[in-house]
Amino acid sequence: MSGLGYVEGLRRFEFSDRQKQIKGRLDVIYELRTYEAMPGKMQALNQRFANITVQYFEKHGLNTVGFWTERVGTSNTIVYMLAFDDMGHMERAWNAFRADSQRLRLFAETEREGPLVFRITNRILTPTDYSPLQ
Repeated sequence: MSGLGYVEGLRRFEFSDRQKQIKGRLDVIYELRTYEAMPGKMQALNQRFANITVQYFEKHGLNTVGFWTERVGTSNTIVYMLAFDDMGHMERAWNAFRADSQRLRLFAETEREGPLVFRITNRILTPTDYSPLQ
């Protein structure tokens, strides 16, 4: 896809009401996270995101921009992006998510046969003034 098609695709992206509140703010930040699944655990990790994690993200104010897997290249990774009002919002949301006892119990159930995640990397990003996704 050409660069122009990519930008046009972003402009057609439908934002949720919460994302619309965040979009266009100068202090908004994005967190880009990559999860590498343990060998043989990619399907289980995808299921956990789809059936558990997303609901707890919503509950605790972690605003999802999108989730991706690689079409070409490494097949054991999930990449996703979250949007936050500011660093304080990010810290409060992650702290609430991590402390949620029900979520912890559900995650533990998904790992009865061993951990699903080998490695997590993340980056905190600020959009440029010319970025269509702000």
